Amino acid sequence: MKIAFVGGGAMGEAILAAVLNRRLSTPQTIWVSDVKDERRQHLKQTYGISVTDNNAEAAAHGDIIVLAIKPQNLPEIMPDLSGQIKPGQLVLSIIAGARIDTLCKGLNHRQVVRVMPNTPAQISEGISVWTATPEVTEAQQEQARTILSTMGREIFVADEGYLDMATAVSGSGPAYFFLFVECLIEAAVRIGFSEDVAQELVLQTMLGSGQLLKKAGKSPTELRRMVTSPGGTTAAALEQFENENFRELVYQAVAAAHRRAQELGK
Repeated sequence: MKIAFVGGGAMGEAILAAVLNRRLSTPQTIWVSDVKDERRQHLKQTYGISVTDNNAEAAAHGDIIVLAIKPQNLPEIMPDLSGQIKPGQLVLSIIAGARIDTLCKGLNHRQVVRVMPNTPAQISEGISVWTATPEVTEAQQEQARTILSTMGREIFVADEGYLDMATAVSGSGPAYFFLFVECLIEAAVRIGFSEDVAQELVLQTMLGSGQLLKKAGKSPTELRRMVTSPGGTTAAALEQFENENFRELVYQAVAAAHRRAQELGK
């Protein structure tokens, strides 16, 4: 599988590392373009791939072109690639907020897959939501699915609107969990634990709870009720969450992220 990466950021590197680890591709068949020499040299030395500062040069070497740049850089990147992408090449974009119509017009190319991954993809525990233009063939869809599966799980959606929703839930979601972990560690320290012990307690609690959710075959509601005895310590804590309207706060946060994702696409 010949893959060209336009942009060598963290998520692009996560895909790069995953496809090499799963042997979907070899270093000899991968090119990466990036404006920063330091970044290019890091990727070359780490993975043994070919690098360049020329986006069109990199794209010319790939059957699949992964757009892994920041949204604000898209307007300056598209002129480099417009008219340079050949029929039959598949463009796979992980650019947050960049709509398919914008990509197709700016690149003058119709075989486009748009993906919303998330950061656990860096350890192959992510989830990606994706969609494709009608011009993307079944074989190309299977290629996209195979690549995304190397980073964790993947969900195909026919309606692009779901990608903005996924941005707010799974794309931004890891940060919500990280914030809660931060807060729980801080709370543990405030009641008397040392920083080290607080961190170990909270991290293992989060990891264990996640695995329990995955393996117990019960809903989050069932599991919450199982650990909550009437009048007990957990009930006292959850009452505080409910009194502060925690559910509504979470909804408002997700809704704000969803609105911002929609704004980025305009």
